[in-house]
Amino acid sequence: MPTGNIELLFSRSGSAYTGEKQGLASLSSALLNEGTKELGATKFADLLEQDAITLHAYSTKEFLEISLSFLKEKQAQSLKLLGDLLKSPNLTKNTLEKLQKQTISSILANESNFDYLANLGLSQILFANTPLQYPAIGTIPSVKSITLDQIKEHLSSSLSLKRLSIIIGGDMDIDSTLQELSNILSTLPIGNKPALTAYQANSTTQTKTQYKPTEQAYIYFGTPFHLKNYKEEAHKAKVMSFILGASGFGSRMMETIRVKHGLAYSAYMRINLSPLANYATGYMQTKISNQTQSIQLVREIIEEFVKNGATQEELDGAKNFLLGSEPLRNETLSQRLDSAFANYNRGLELDYNKIELQKIQDLTLKELNDYIKSHKEILELSFSIITE
Repeated sequence: MPTGNIELLFSRSGSAYTGEKQGLASLSSALLNEGTKELGATKFADLLEQDAITLHAYSTKEFLEISLSFLKEKQAQSLKLLGDLLKSPNLTKNTLEKLQKQTISSILANESNFDYLANLGLSQILFANTPLQYPAIGTIPSVKSITLDQIKEHLSSSLSLKRLSIIIGGDMDIDSTLQELSNILSTLPIGNKPALTAYQANSTTQTKTQYKPTEQAYIYFGTPFHLKNYKEEAHKAKVMSFILGASGFGSRMMETIRVKHGLAYSAYMRINLSPLANYATGYMQTKISNQTQSIQLVREIIEEFVKNGATQEELDGAKNFLLGSEPLRNETLSQRLDSAFANYNRGLELDYNKIELQKIQDLTLKELNDYIKSHKEILELSFSIITE
């Protein structure tokens, strides 16, 4: 069935760019899902539903994003509704109060989500005194304190042309669609685009323990990861991450902690690469009686990995999976568009994934192990633990 997909991405507009006003980006994007001031949430949603149009706004750490998908025959109506939303979002006191109540309910629910609490504790260690230490959803006091004027100000600066990137794909005429979008977006201010802020994970090892009524220990851990040149190093970092803990079964973490020692149902560790921050994180859940042994085992696994590197068998397995699963990572239009934009956002060729796959194919064991052994910073482990 012929469909179209349009994404408007406003950079430097996510939770990492709202200072200490926790939850502002999240609440602002939520308000964009409440229809227009003239129609309200319900009537606007009815118009979308009757024509099978999906229009949704959300925020990440870096972006405020608006996603629009539609059947080809409904393109004109879809673009009209997008224009109506941008021109007159439902920025009213009643809508804000409703969303504040919903957000506070979610925050309260998170208080019994031990995975969430352990992960948040890890962020507070790795990125202390930066915007990345805060929960994107905010806290109860911060959400209560957000005013309609603050949201208007945030949306006014975020929804601006200098911050905008447009992703278009599907069965449509690109040139005429861009012309239609140009007419719609001409109402937005030119604005300004703040400089990209990048953060370094804390190298001072720390352990934060929270005591809760739980029968399991939730153990989250993380380290800095130093990446000098994404284009030259990312393929090595991805293979390194896959072998150490990102691949699940077969990885060092899973094979040692679950298969050999039976200490946890699952254990993962992955290297996270983004323009905002590069770092490694991992987690596992185990019996409280196994907590100390499990933490020590994590340290030993990483120490041995940095000291001796990977085996040829592990490298071959990583290559087979990463090369073989690439079609699945680009199966849908949305996946292909997101992949192309991620490359564009890093200043790479849009089809850089193909180049990277060839680099993975050509990677030798010596090159990989030299790379692994050069990253001694992953020994600087910090832990966030929820236990009884």
